[in-house]
Amino acid sequence: MRHARRAWRLLHTDTQAAARLAGKALVQAQRRGDTEALAWAHLVRGFHSLYFATPAEALADLEVAERLFGERGDDAGRVLAATGRGRAAWRSGCAGAALQQLLALREEGLRLLKHEQRGVLLNAIAGCHSALGDSRQAFAYLHEALRGAGARRDLGFDAVLYCNLAHELMQLGDLDQALEQIALGLARSERMNNARLRSMLLINRITCLIEAGRAAQTWPDIEHLLGLPPGAGGRGTTALHFETLAIAALRCGRVGPGRDLIARAEAGGYIHLPDERVELALARALLAQHDAGAGAGLRALDAAAPWVHGEGQPPASLRVRCLHAELAAQLHEAAGDASGALEAMRRLQALAGERARALSAARAQAVLLQAELLRLRHQLEEHEARRRATERARAELARANEALSRKIVEVESLQAALHEQATHDALTGLFNRRHLEDTLPSMLALAAREGQALAAVVIDLDHFKAVNDQHGHDAGDRLLAEFGRMLREHLRRSDLAFRYGGEEFCLLMPHTTARSAGRKVGELLRRWQAARFQLAGTALDGLGFSAGVADTTEGPASAAALLKLADQRLLGAKRSGRGRVLDAAVAPTR
Repeated sequence: MRHARRAWRLLHTDTQAAARLAGKALVQAQRRGDTEALAWAHLVRGFHSLYFATPAEALADLEVAERLFGERGDDAGRVLAATGRGRAAWRSGCAGAALQQLLALREEGLRLLKHEQRGVLLNAIAGCHSALGDSRQAFAYLHEALRGAGARRDLGFDAVLYCNLAHELMQLGDLDQALEQIALGLARSERMNNARLRSMLLINRITCLIEAGRAAQTWPDIEHLLGLPPGAGGRGTTALHFETLAIAALRCGRVGPGRDLIARAEAGGYIHLPDERVELALARALLAQHDAGAGAGLRALDAAAPWVHGEGQPPASLRVRCLHAELAAQLHEAAGDASGALEAMRRLQALAGERARALSAARAQAVLLQAELLRLRHQLEEHEARRRATERARAELARANEALSRKIVEVESLQAALHEQATHDALTGLFNRRHLEDTLPSMLALAAREGQALAAVVIDLDHFKAVNDQHGHDAGDRLLAEFGRMLREHLRRSDLAFRYGGEEFCLLMPHTTARSAGRKVGELLRRWQAARFQLAGTALDGLGFSAGVADTTEGPASAAALLKLADQRLLGAKRSGRGRVLDAAVAPTR
């Protein structure tokens, strides 16, 4: 149901997303037996088809939706689906029957429908009045549709009404106002993903420019329209107005594209409305004039007579009949038929007068609708300004949060660096003596609780002063750093290594007796003795160290006592000749 409702809201603002969501809702509703969501999904697909497909395709979904809404007792949904059916009848060329069908729904619809749903019904009635040439009623219904829809939900319905208002003003000959409304509609449509609506606005602009004698300015719009794909991703597959584009192309001297556009209109299968039929005849007449002269053009123009004079069917609009009379006068004049040209001019004059009277009668309604659209535009601009302000505030908050996050990272990094400095020796990378004093008591307590031995080792690098004296303090620092690296690489992960001071080091080895620790330190001594370094161009090898080892099983009850015992054994190793490890169980290891 969420998919279906959202699809309805996106019908004008994002047509492709609306189609996808309706399809998804349809699949899920069928699988779950959700008749409410199923009805809404069919309703959305039906209205989408009214814009992008044929009336027959739309009816298939709308009739299912109307039946499902009726079965559920959802009268508002049923009226919406019936409104779609009325619109399909209008698009099929039966504006009179469609109007009667929609007017029969009006009272119930105004009682049941809210907001944009009410606007859909009123807009459909306005369209039928427009197709029947009653602009005053069309304006009145468009005004009520707009007032009912409002801007609070920003569903794009106002952009549709810009298009419809422009079309009606154009029909009455108020071209300047029509072009102004088209410009507003195009600006509004830039924030929407609705190529169909934008194309209809461009068609209206092309139509205005043709009648204003400015057909040469239409070519960029024609090229844009021809570049749009068919189907739901572009202009749809019906009511493509190739006949209108053909007239514009031929009027601005582009005969090849005009000929192709006429062929497209003839093959499109959408020519149903009187205006479409007459405009196709106008395009054919212009092409025939180019190919075979004015006489051929007049013969082609005769095909439009039934829809121009209303012979057995509703006539074309005043606008299109004016275009027909104007072209007839031009062709008669070109053919040398002065009387025929004069007759066509008189007909044009009479139609123009009728248009002017219709415009005068509808002017008040048109002004009301324009004022309502202006008010709505201001509302939308205020909403947009608030939205932008909110987005800016959010962006500023996001930037502040990002800056705070960076500062937290910096502080944490600084804290880590300070902790590193506080606990580590910068030269060797080993823990420092302060950390040894902080750590050893807790390790002693843990060893006592677990009943395990903790070994402590004190190491002194042999003859280190001589290295400093002969090779310099930089060389001495290099040796200390290398010794620290060796300890880090070859001790267990559980062992801790400390720089005790100067060239002295301390190791703490949990779960290890002095004897086991002595063997491990003996291996380290052999590695150090085998090491060879290049210091200031001089090779240095044959290094060594002395070490004393003690563990907690020998009785030391404190950190100081354990270290003192290990230090005493270090002194014993030195007195025994250096380069050896002394523990409690064995003789010095070399």
